Amino acid sequence: MSSRQGVILYGPPASGKDTITAALTSLDERFQQFARLKVGAGRSAGYRMGTAEQLQQLEAAGDVVYANSRYGSTYVIDRPGLDAAFGAGVPVVHLGQVDGVRALLEGYQAGWTTVLLWCSRAITEARSQGRGDADTPARLAAWDATQEDLGAHAEFAWDLTLTTQARPPVESAHRIVQVLEQRTEAARA
Repeated sequence: MSSRQGVILYGPPASGKDTITAALTSLDERFQQFARLKVGAGRSAGYRMGTAEQLQQLEAAGDVVYANSRYGSTYVIDRPGLDAAFGAGVPVVHLGQVDGVRALLEGYQAGWTTVLLWCSRAITEARSQGRGDADTPARLAAWDATQEDLGAHAEFAWDLTLTTQARPPVESAHRIVQVLEQRTEAARA
């Protein structure tokens, strides 16, 4: 893989983004989940917690690649954070909006591999309840929004689509690595 390869995992809540990222890291520790900047309360694991003032500074500097609000918080993909993530290895960015995927593809130069992860609404509900989420209804509403988002952007061409209820996470991770390697070889040719 070249030094500027990244992975974008898109999918509804509980589609396996965290689990597949962990499987990627177990295959090759250069893969690391990109910790988005989070401004708001709630879960902090997997995020860089920030303040409204930090967000304003990033916006003023033109360093916000993408931001969205969900679950009462703002989630930010920022240029300094991405620079640091690429310096450390192969960032794996989790997104739930096609507009965010496009913003990243257009707003930050790298060899991005886009992966659509999918599972049924019933699987999202079961996984959310199984991991003890207190906000399962909000996650189901986000699943509905993700399905609508995909329908509104049906023309978007994903590099890889994986149905996560149909295969183990390590198999999905191997497929992602295979696509990355194929894309790297094609770029060299």
